[in-house]
Amino acid sequence: MNTLLADHDGHWPGPWILLIPLAWAAVVFLVIVLLRRTVWRRGCGGGPDHPMAVLGRRYAEGDIDADEYRAKRAVLTETRRTQERGSFGGDYRVGAGK
Repeated sequence: MNTLLADHDGHWPGPWILLIPLAWAAVVFLVIVLLRRTVWRRGCGGGPDHPMAVLGRRYAEGDIDADEYRAKRAVLTETRRTQERGSFGGDYRVGAGK
């Protein structure tokens, strides 16, 4: 096994050989971070016309009060949770129906 790691002169690659997997791990990490900050966030429904953005803007402008904001926000987040669970809207957690 030791002869497989040495070259034809008997020299060992040295500890710098560990930098190659670390460099690839860094590249993969940076790609994931970049995708999470750009492309994958767009899929969450962001943007100025998203209902949560409109609701926040109306609250900031004073069109609605805090109670109405909280109530509408609860409805919007519950709708999003229902859509994430599936088209049936059921709660499929263990023991949820008890």
